[in-house]
Amino acid sequence: MKLSSANINVMVKACRKAARTLIRDFGEIENLQVSLKGPGDYVSAADKQVEKILIDELQRARPNYSILSEEIGEINNDKSFRWIIDPIDGTSNFLHGIPHFAISIGLEQDQEIICGIIYDPIKDEMFTAEKGNGSYINNHRMRVSSRSKLKDCMIFTGGPKYDSADRDASMKEYNKFSSEIFTPIRKLGSGSLDMAYVAAGRCDGFFSRNLSYWDIAAGIILVKEAGGFVTDFNGENEYIKNKTMVASNAKINKEMTDILGS
Repeated sequence: MKLSSANINVMVKACRKAARTLIRDFGEIENLQVSLKGPGDYVSAADKQVEKILIDELQRARPNYSILSEEIGEINNDKSFRWIIDPIDGTSNFLHGIPHFAISIGLEQDQEIICGIIYDPIKDEMFTAEKGNGSYINNHRMRVSSRSKLKDCMIFTGGPKYDSADRDASMKEYNKFSSEIFTPIRKLGSGSLDMAYVAAGRCDGFFSRNLSYWDIAAGIILVKEAGGFVTDFNGENEYIKNKTMVASNAKINKEMTDILGS
């Protein structure tokens, strides 16, 4: 079985077209034009080009839908439907020649994510999900892991920027997991792929602070449709408002939030 709805097909087509630019530029890292957008936050010429291709393709297919994208901000049209776009999640990895980054697109209907795609162009892995129809990787059904004890799990996390107001809190949380519970922690540099890997059962949980909506929109439905939980650090459904995120299999969410919410 595979997902083949009209919206999924539009998203897949846009991702594959934009990915050609990424794959080409990834092979010519030294020639990329890079501008400083902020401390530790770089945007490349590839970022802007990928975003343009995605928006052009999505608008061609759905001209009335609104858009929220990392680089350009908002395009306000139909308030019922909105594309949520991150053209390159893992820009620093991309710019350093590390083959771990992704294109992420989510689709909202009435402020609820109903479709999501996270595409890793280097590994050619297409993670897709649609409300009520499950999560898939390259058309194979995905399920979250079944590990039930946090001490046996692998957990992924992001990391605070050096000027983050929550830096001390983030380091405290990291130390709790890595020192007190001895749970393996990995920081791979792409929040969307972290969530896709939770959905695929490659890791058991992911937590992070202060992620932008475009970082997590597609991942939310991937994890939920794969049988996982998405909550804030207190185990509630306020992860967008509170800007704290836990994505995990269904069995370890409470153990994770007991640590993070304390």
